[in-house]
Amino acid sequence: MVTSTVYSIGNEKVSDIDLDGRVFDAEVNPSLFYEVIRRDSAAGRRGTAATKNRALVRGGGAKPWRQKGTGRARAGTRRSPLWRGGGTMFGPMPRDYAFSLPKKVKKAALRAALSLKRKDGKLILLDQFQGQEFKTRQVLDVLKKFQVEDALIVTGERNAFLERSARNIPKVQVLRSEGLNVYDILHHEHLILFSGAVQGIQDGLALETGETSA
Repeated sequence: MVTSTVYSIGNEKVSDIDLDGRVFDAEVNPSLFYEVIRRDSAAGRRGTAATKNRALVRGGGAKPWRQKGTGRARAGTRRSPLWRGGGTMFGPMPRDYAFSLPKKVKKAALRAALSLKRKDGKLILLDQFQGQEFKTRQVLDVLKKFQVEDALIVTGERNAFLERSARNIPKVQVLRSEGLNVYDILHHEHLILFSGAVQGIQDGLALETGETSA
């Protein structure tokens, strides 16, 4: 277990919380970050680039000229890549760039990313964030009290007030715990977790039988 402090939005200590050391004190392996981010980036590629090969080019059904006696090279179709207006040879075609990774690798990368933020002192635990109006200024005031400008804020459940209030703030992103990913954690300088989201994160990243934390 790792003991951390939970703060109010006014940067005052509220309580202490015991974090699962297997999740927030795991070994940091940069190679896991590379594999998972490469996989996520590949899955996000549209893969719609396309050219017409000789089978897709219109026309060219008739032989341009007879096989022999013209003095010209043999030609069977105007769709040949050798002809102007013909098909493209070895051009890009629509494809899916996604590839899979074992679940234990993705979980290990998330545990390493969370542990890295905690070890670097960039992890902030908040009690709750309540508000009656959608005002960006309120979120900015909270971040200013913690001296934070670049942060990923993770909530345990949907918080429409916070999501709408923070969406226009540069370098600030609000994410629900079920959408937590390695890229967003590493992309932002600070990671702000609501105490209500911690248990769900720990349950989702629990070690399976025979699995190590590294």
